[in-house]
Amino acid sequence: MVNKRSVFALASAAFLLAPAANAHTFTDALTGGTPSLDMRLRMETVSEDAKPGDPNLDDANALTLRTRLGYLTGDYVGFKFFGEMTNTSALGDDNYKVPSAKSPLYSKNDPSDYPVVADPELSRINQAWVSYSGISGTVVKVGRQRVTLDNHRFIGNVGWRQTEQVYDALVVANTSLPDTTIIYGYVARAYRIFGTEVPSQSHVVNISYNGLPFGKITGYAYLLDLSKDSGADDSQTLGLRFGGKQALGESFDLLYNLEFANQGEYADANDGRDANYTKIELGGSFAGVTAKIGQEKLGGDGNYGFTTILATLHAMNGWADKFLETPKDGLVDNYFSIGAKPMGVKLLAVYHLFSADKGGADYGKELNLLAAKKFGRNYSLGLKYANYEADTHATNTDKVWLWGEVKF
Repeated sequence: MVNKRSVFALASAAFLLAPAANAHTFTDALTGGTPSLDMRLRMETVSEDAKPGDPNLDDANALTLRTRLGYLTGDYVGFKFFGEMTNTSALGDDNYKVPSAKSPLYSKNDPSDYPVVADPELSRINQAWVSYSGISGTVVKVGRQRVTLDNHRFIGNVGWRQTEQVYDALVVANTSLPDTTIIYGYVARAYRIFGTEVPSQSHVVNISYNGLPFGKITGYAYLLDLSKDSGADDSQTLGLRFGGKQALGESFDLLYNLEFANQGEYADANDGRDANYTKIELGGSFAGVTAKIGQEKLGGDGNYGFTTILATLHAMNGWADKFLETPKDGLVDNYFSIGAKPMGVKLLAVYHLFSADKGGADYGKELNLLAAKKFGRNYSLGLKYANYEADTHATNTDKVWLWGEVKF
């Protein structure tokens, strides 16, 4: 584990560097960049029933500090470089278990005693990329980087966890056509939140058009060829999404989202892989309150469930994280959400009803609650709660998070 004092010393030293004006020479670009610091202190508690036949679990309590220290150079003839280190440290006793790169389940105490908190103690280079913007309407970025597409449903960074998911990748983004964004990426390696590395020969394509008066349409192809040793499944996902809003009167906005995708065989995938994904969402915004109702369906036939291995999974299908892997009978998530922002405090409540795509068995239900507030540009506080009540899938679980974050 990296010494905590050294992390804070590095963070303090970064602020001795003052950003300079636009770079005119290579040296100006190197010395006149912008340092960045992001520190998030979070307490997570988990109360979870054991599986039938297993010993009872004690409540997990994890107090962790995530520190990121980065530096972005100035622009020199279209080139920029960004480097960032990240460290996650557990403060106090590690009364929780967590999958890690070193062992399947790790804790200083007996790992069988506690539920999982997915924040291992870990230090690594989080980002190290070079970008080039010297071609009109095009940005090329190569190196270790954060890659997120659309709502993170298929390609995301898992930003909720203390150590995020990043990629060794080449990403090209072009906006030269009117109202159109074309993104191509080649992913050579994925760095997971537990410290594991997944070699890859994957291609991602995402093309969106925002010139319609009633919304944005996006087509995508995600061709994932991942190392067999990682346990991840190869797949080809082709899809189309549409979303937008329409003002109905002076104070009401109608919100809508539709999406369909098909997942099939690719690279070393097992024969016969074929599953569909659908999402239908309808909502409205009135007097500062936004409400939505929707259904997300990940198909399953009893042998194979639609997978989204590189997604920001915590943001999908409930914050209790009971569906990080799609059951083989698939998943149907019927949900309702309502949110507002009184006095700058973000309030959100989401209720989920989960069932199987094949057979229709009731999996369980979940309530999610959130309150968060930003203080200026640099500070934020938040409180989040998840309660999952099991029917036929997993076990009853309560999770609470309390955090504060500082960004410069």
